[in-house]
Amino acid sequence: MVERHLAADFKPVKLLGQFHGAYAAAPYYPLTRALLERIVQADAPNLFAFILNSIEAICGHLGIRSRIVTSSALDIDHRQKGQDKVLALCEATGATCYINAIGGTALYDHASFAARGLQLQFLKSRPIEYPQFGAPFVPWLSIIDVLMFNPVERVQAHLLHHYDLV
Repeated sequence: MVERHLAADFKPVKLLGQFHGAYAAAPYYPLTRALLERIVQADAPNLFAFILNSIEAICGHLGIRSRIVTSSALDIDHRQKGQDKVLALCEATGATCYINAIGGTALYDHASFAARGLQLQFLKSRPIEYPQFGAPFVPWLSIIDVLMFNPVERVQAHLLHHYDLV
């Protein structure tokens, strides 16, 4: 497996400065800035470790307590790819349902999942609208944008209730 690292010229201070320039006047900037500092200043030069730390930090910030298990920690044939690997991961964890983002509908076959006793569903998020500095709203920017302009409680409520499983 090829190990990937953050770019050698990655500068956390520069990235934080860019966030400051874009969001300093946002209502939840101080709270979100503290979260971003913890993420970008983490000692994780390995890209996977950096991304995992980011996910765990955002989940913690939002009070999401789901257990995160990396596929590398599971006893499966890691040479598998795509749907075969997902099916192996489901089997290894004892899953009865697999939920993927809506963008993956062309990647997976319902019949293959059903043949293994698995329900296959896709999560279709509903947009969250909020004021963005009085400009016309631009949807789907990032979780950072959502957190800059919304209280944590609103983001939690949105994540829990504003989606459809198809």
